Amino acid sequence: MDSTFPQNLLFLFLCLFVLFSAFSAKPIPQASSSSLATLEVEKRIKAFNLFPECDVNVVSNEVAVQTSKLVEKQFVFPVAGSPGPSARELGHYAGYYKLPHTFAARMFYFFFESRNSKKDPVVIWLTGGPGCSSELALFYENGPFHFSNNLSLVWNDYGWDKASNILFIDQPTGTGFSYTTDRADIRHNETGISNDLYDFMQEFFKQHPAYVENDFYITGESYAGHYIPAFAVRLHQGNKAKQGIHINLKGFAIGNGQTNPEIQYPEYPEYALNTSIITHSDYVVIKQLVPPCLQLSRSCETEGGSACGEAYAACNNILSQIRFKIGRLNSYDIRMKCDGLCYDFSAVETFLRLESVRDALGIGDLCFVSCSEEVYNAMIRDWMRNYAVGIPGLLEDGIKVLVYAGEYDLVCNWIGNSKWVHAMTWSGQKEFGAAPTVPFVVDGVEAGQLKSHGPLSFLKVHNAGHLVPMDQPKASLQMLQNWMQGKLTSSKAAEKVSPK
Repeated sequence: MDSTFPQNLLFLFLCLFVLFSAFSAKPIPQASSSSLATLEVEKRIKAFNLFPECDVNVVSNEVAVQTSKLVEKQFVFPVAGSPGPSARELGHYAGYYKLPHTFAARMFYFFFESRNSKKDPVVIWLTGGPGCSSELALFYENGPFHFSNNLSLVWNDYGWDKASNILFIDQPTGTGFSYTTDRADIRHNETGISNDLYDFMQEFFKQHPAYVENDFYITGESYAGHYIPAFAVRLHQGNKAKQGIHINLKGFAIGNGQTNPEIQYPEYPEYALNTSIITHSDYVVIKQLVPPCLQLSRSCETEGGSACGEAYAACNNILSQIRFKIGRLNSYDIRMKCDGLCYDFSAVETFLRLESVRDALGIGDLCFVSCSEEVYNAMIRDWMRNYAVGIPGLLEDGIKVLVYAGEYDLVCNWIGNSKWVHAMTWSGQKEFGAAPTVPFVVDGVEAGQLKSHGPLSFLKVHNAGHLVPMDQPKASLQMLQNWMQGKLTSSKAAEKVSPK
């Protein structure tokens, strides 16, 4: 018998095995950008147990709250429990601002004076989505209070108003209680969004001149990884051009953000394999989806337009494939299993529908749009843009940048965030890359791993998923305090700063 026969038989067996493996792990078909976006936002709304009253806040003139410029109302929510100040002792405000560079848009916001000192920095918080209301963070993450039984409120011991005067903004237009009577005001890119935020802050400081000299910081999470650097660039440009009121921008912080998609999307398979939520054979198949994602991402950057929609579909197919493989695991926190419902944020919708609450806030009969499918879809061509490009110039001008990420989040995972932070070209890039990674310590216990150099810091937060201030409230407050005080550095990471 021919001596090569066993070798040929073995070769044939291996080919059949590889073919069978590839077939059995075949990626799910790639959907169009529009159908994929619709499925994604519907899945997200369901996962958080939200039931938006309307898809988007585009209303008739009869429903609109008629305002000119900024109209603000002080309110008092009854807050139970102690210790804590009486809500009447603090300035809690809600209001609308008529955005000047729109047809008819009004931006809704909450403003909470610091429980510590009015001289504390002014911090703005932006929730992502795109198209999800900042009230989700206000009541479930880092706002002054949380829900208790029967929709009663209790003080949040680790609310960020313990270290800052904090604004929660509903944006882009159509989100939360922010509305318009003209659908043409729905934003499609960061230029419109950052200009709206800049216009709002100008008017806010006109109405609150006592805070103009305070340090100013921009914060947020998730898709705010786009909003934040774009807004920071716009604000810094306004300051340098001496436009309007000088806003004392000191820094910005991005939590579990989506900032540089071209770098972050290829890290999905790496993160999934490193955390053992997929097998190596799954990894090999899913990695095949990376090259077309990269090619279309680059086309999006150079060509824009429909190429960005194609890039969205191709790159999100990577995440869809991983989600298909991990089944019931929560992609926002891979420690958890969930059957559709992963979090229950429904109380915020119930609370904000109460007539007494609406009267206190002066919002009339407006819908509360917890998350808007229409706003999400409007931003599809913005999704794959790289907004890390403006950050090096800010770093060179001494603006502090903090990027932090909960270690158990798949969706905006820490590996992808670390990669784009390290990839930025700036004068301190080499030194940042060589800087030691040291423990971030809270009450004598390691709460994360920190790397920093000059104005740039990266923090991986332990025992947290996508929503770091909810999962690790004490650590997130200390992170904010240390960072604003210039103490979140590799040499001082272990230094404890107790909540005020």
